Amino acid sequence: MKIASWNVNSVRARLDRVLGWLAAANPDVACLQETKVVDADFPFDAFRAAGWHVAVHGQKTYNGVAIVAREEPTDVVRGMGDGDPDAEARLIAATVAGVRLVDVYVPNGQEVGSPKYAYKLRWLARLRAFLDSNCKVEQPLVVCGDFNIAPDDRDVWDVEKWRGQCLFSDAEKEALRHVAAFGLADALRLRHAEAGLFTWWDYRMGAFHRGWGLRIDHFLVTPSVAARLRSVTIDREARKGEQPSDHAPVVLELD
Repeated sequence: MKIASWNVNSVRARLDRVLGWLAAANPDVACLQETKVVDADFPFDAFRAAGWHVAVHGQKTYNGVAIVAREEPTDVVRGMGDGDPDAEARLIAATVAGVRLVDVYVPNGQEVGSPKYAYKLRWLARLRAFLDSNCKVEQPLVVCGDFNIAPDDRDVWDVEKWRGQCLFSDAEKEALRHVAAFGLADALRLRHAEAGLFTWWDYRMGAFHRGWGLRIDHFLVTPSVAARLRSVTIDREARKGEQPSDHAPVVLELD
């Protein structure tokens, strides 16, 4: 089974790129983030014509998540359902081929100490509570997406430049560890110990070509999924060309 995760930075603006990549990579399921479209305006017809079933949770202009799969996703859940008045579309969950998928777009946080940073930390705490209430560590579970957090020094291009900054602050890293403490392992680190494996590069200052990246897109998996893990790869080629997303797809392969 092949599962992809990709922050596409507007599914309508990059529709041809997304569909082209899906056709070439041929995952069984892809979890998309930052679709930036209300549900009614999602390009369902284009995906269906290419043989994809789609479950979406979107909003206008910002955020938005979607799960596209070769077989129809079941038991779809949109949002955390925890009674919080937060209306931002940042989580969708579904089951595909016996694997429970939780697709997340974690808030960016903007600046340490800001209200948006506090919102990010609260959102991550809510994510852990969602897992506690809706999932079991014994089940085949994949929590994936754009977490907007680089977990350790290997995941940033310049540790001293980023230390203490948003995306790499201690509080964010601790919040991510708390989510993982549900019983989840960082799938990429089960196969790769080396530094410099990045998934996001700023559009500015030629960051991609200079290697100025961060690893902020992750697959977190329960033990039963980890036992089936064949590989985790980052498709840097998808970050090249005209008008790319600023993120590269990450691909998990299971036996």
